[in-house]
Amino acid sequence: MRALVLGAGAVGARAARQLSSRDIDASLVVVDQVEARARALVESIGPGAEWQPWSEDLMTGCDVVVLAGPREVRALAETALERGVHVVSVGGQEWDVRPLLELDSEARERSRHVVVGAGFSPGLSCLLGRHAGATFDAVEEIHVARVGSGGPACARQHRRALLRSCVDWRDGTWVRRRGGSGRELCWFPDPLRGRDCYRAGSGDTLLLAPAFPGVDRVTTRVAASPRERVTSVLPRPRSPQPEGPIGGIRVEVRGRRGRASDVVVLGVVDRPAAAAGTVAAVAAIWAVESRLARTGAAGLAELVPDALPFLRQLADRGVRAAVFEGTGSSTG
Repeated sequence: MRALVLGAGAVGARAARQLSSRDIDASLVVVDQVEARARALVESIGPGAEWQPWSEDLMTGCDVVVLAGPREVRALAETALERGVHVVSVGGQEWDVRPLLELDSEARERSRHVVVGAGFSPGLSCLLGRHAGATFDAVEEIHVARVGSGGPACARQHRRALLRSCVDWRDGTWVRRRGGSGRELCWFPDPLRGRDCYRAGSGDTLLLAPAFPGVDRVTTRVAASPRERVTSVLPRPRSPQPEGPIGGIRVEVRGRRGRASDVVVLGVVDRPAAAAGTVAAVAAIWAVESRLARTGAAGLAELVPDALPFLRQLADRGVRAAVFEGTGSSTG
């Protein structure tokens, strides 16, 4: 397998290292706008990885490209599809997700995969939603909450998401909501515990709703402290750490088993960049190995009907999910 990773930040670096692990027969090309960062990453990986300055010609001969940088994702994905290359994108905000979903028809025609939002949330959250949903006869509601961000680029997107409007899926239609509204106390596995979460422009809803036909409600919230909510409107926030602190995902799925209603809550606590990079790498491997359910552009909840084998591969690489015995929410 020959992989091209565009972006050597916190998430891209993790994806590159996972793709270069000993159990994968792969060669790797890394591209980043900061040459020194890309070179340092390649040197740390060793044989099998190389740095190259950006050129569309790099996609020729590649099996898969991982989009993990701030470049224009749609244009890059279109270029990749024209060259017969599978695409995995880690961008998880609404403005990242929508343009890639519009490539579904083209990707199907070319028999290629465009895995959208293959990161922490969306990404791992979509897998948790699929895994929990499989325990029901009918899924009625899915509510996602997230704490933390991967690195500087992810932190900037987190700030923007709190300012922009977002969409909820409610009773068969999209409902536009104001970012930063709808405060709700959500409980995460230890040591995160209870956090105030707000609506934000995440792409989880756009990826989960189509994966569960007939679902009544799908919502997404992100945790934010009072300081984060205030500084989100400032033009020049303090630069975040290269890799964010520990974060978490909580996915609550409500549904029916026979005539009985029930709720399942799954959670993950991990460093978002590490988890996101691992999800992206495994998604790239599955795309190349034709292990995804169909070609086209979609999220992992739709492309991985049985999430357990994927989650097992993540666990083997250190990313483990668990059933969370916590309090259900009343998300609206």
